[in-house]
Amino acid sequence: MARSLDPQLMRLVAARFKVLAEPARLAILDALRAGEMTVTDLVDITTLGQANLSKHLQLLHSHGFVKRRKDGLFTYYAVANRDVYRLCDVMCGHLEAEATARRKLALAR
Repeated sequence: MARSLDPQLMRLVAARFKVLAEPARLAILDALRAGEMTVTDLVDITTLGQANLSKHLQLLHSHGFVKRRKDGLFTYYAVANRDVYRLCDVMCGHLEAEATARRKLALAR
């Protein structure tokens, strides 16, 4: 049975989804699927500039999507809770199914 969301919880959920509504942040989370990385690693993988990447990492961190640890001069980032990938995988699967259905419909015409 689906649970009803109270207004405060709705605002919290909406804020979390808003953070995920930016392709650059999704690219960062996708890169972190491989494991913990430094900012330099993430710059190389995502091709985002360091300042831009740092801004997105700060937002992801403040909303609990990523965790960080310092080791000497380096800061390492990792996904705080891998459940975020379940959300992404559900949406990607849904979008792929829609695209497949549209292609089949177009071919049938």
